[in-house]
Amino acid sequence: MSKRPAYQLPADHKPIPATKVGILLINLGTPEATSYWPMRRYLKEFLSDARVIETNRALWWVILNGIILTTRPKKSGHAYDQIWNRELDESPLKTITRGQSQKLAESFSGNPDIMVDWAMRYGHPSTPDVIGRMKDAGCDRILLCPLYPQYAAATTATAMDKAFDALKAMRWQPAIRSLPPYYDHPAYIRALSQSLKAHLKTLDWQPDRIVASFHGLPEDYLIKGDPYHCHCQKTARLLREAMNLPQEKFIATFQSRFGKAEWLKPYTDKTIEQLAKDGAKNIVVITPGFSADCVETLEEIAIGVAEMFHEHGGENFSVAPCLNDSKLSVNLLTTLAKEELAGWI
Repeated sequence: MSKRPAYQLPADHKPIPATKVGILLINLGTPEATSYWPMRRYLKEFLSDARVIETNRALWWVILNGIILTTRPKKSGHAYDQIWNRELDESPLKTITRGQSQKLAESFSGNPDIMVDWAMRYGHPSTPDVIGRMKDAGCDRILLCPLYPQYAAATTATAMDKAFDALKAMRWQPAIRSLPPYYDHPAYIRALSQSLKAHLKTLDWQPDRIVASFHGLPEDYLIKGDPYHCHCQKTARLLREAMNLPQEKFIATFQSRFGKAEWLKPYTDKTIEQLAKDGAKNIVVITPGFSADCVETLEEIAIGVAEMFHEHGGENFSVAPCLNDSKLSVNLLTTLAKEELAGWI
């Protein structure tokens, strides 16, 4: 890392911390508990985000506060309760994101001028709090890393919005860079394919189909110009090619829809249900858009969709783990960070 020219501070000058370069991992967020009020607080922050719900704000305020926040916290709390980390009393997403940060810091441990930390867009630790902590620790340059391989306004953009809101409140801002979407980065595709191959080796059966399930978005967002659908399709194609699989054996789908609007298709649950009805007995699902296992992968897919598959005649169903804080994941994050820190380190 290039060093600033040293000069002598006046004797009465306030101490200045040594300058550092910060790497901030940002993931979606998590409730602090599975009971009604923590779930309500989390859902209110999440669903009040205009990047997430693009509709008339006055009408949505009535729907959100009059209906959704009355009924949904209990249902969502039950889903989180199915996969909650009892030992640490937190969601797996928080556990894993912390682990990613700690292991990434270890990969840069030879450079004391680099600080790695993590934050959530919704919930705790909050993005503004962590940026402030990094600035106080001497980070005058920070690389913001939204952990979303495929860009969407409802994920990447809102994570950046929150960071920029924090910067707007600072008199002395650090310099900022942001990690671009890495949906087609060779290191990302390589990590996915190696992880999937390792998972397949643990099975004593062969899948009839492999389903790559991405988080869904309303179709209207695609029409407005969001590149997410294209990014997902390219990730799926590159992963299929890396796995040397024919098109008919590898299917890209979209999950987690809610409401009455049309979402990106094909739908994961409907696709897997139809595969079972058509006689498919063995299904493997991989969720390439999620950097860490969470309620959408561990409860929605590994529990809910698995039950539906078995109910319609399926026999073997397995979900490949996300990259999480594995060696593959940490190597990927290290590669991405080093590329974006060129000139800073």
